[in-house]
Amino acid sequence: MYRFLKKNIKSLIPKKILFKNELLLRKFYGILYLGNKHECNVCNKKLKAFIPLGTNDLICPFCGSLARNRRLWDLLNKEGDIQGKLLHFSPSRSLYRNLKKIKSIDYYSSDFENEFLADYKFDITNINQESEKFDTIICYHILEHIIDDHKAMDELYRVLKPNGKIYIQTPFKEGAIYEDFSIVLPEDRLKHFGQDDHVRVYSVEGLTNRLENAGFNVSVKSFNNLDNNLYFGFKSPETVLIATK
Repeated sequence: MYRFLKKNIKSLIPKKILFKNELLLRKFYGILYLGNKHECNVCNKKLKAFIPLGTNDLICPFCGSLARNRRLWDLLNKEGDIQGKLLHFSPSRSLYRNLKKIKSIDYYSSDFENEFLADYKFDITNINQESEKFDTIICYHILEHIIDDHKAMDELYRVLKPNGKIYIQTPFKEGAIYEDFSIVLPEDRLKHFGQDDHVRVYSVEGLTNRLENAGFNVSVKSFNNLDNNLYFGFKSPETVLIATK
């Protein structure tokens, strides 16, 4: 039902108008999900249920946050990294709205392909900002799209302040990184990498090694079967890499 409504609304309403009125539309739909069994930590709404998606994910009916958005928001708050200058690549609208409201940070949201709500258009392999500028960088589900990920990592290292942090997540597999640059057709990329615009599948070890080769220190945070997974609609298992300079 949710996917049917979303598809039809997107086909009828221009993107700019939809973005502007998204919360109002979600408010009307979200009334059906009010309750006390769950809570979205991004918008703080109490719910009787999250909306299940076909990708084994759960979306908040009120703000549209996915499980990984809620986990990231929890991590950022617990680590105390919502401060200073924050660079956010291809932000989810739910986190964009939250971070945009915080007056104590200097928030730089960026999307190169004009698919997300953002204020800048930085090429991650050639970031048009001075060196050592950002205290925190969010790079979620970005690197698997980038052919020259080594150059992207070098750029991330360049613009990050000493002692700054980057929060990184991609889809992961066991074993070695799988990439083959001869695979260029969308249907072939979908078959090999799981999405038609992905160019590789990382392993946790493989991505960690590449980040370390770029100069980062990397901490791997793994989340498995925690008590609050069900209540907050987190995904388990889930892995987040935190790279520091």
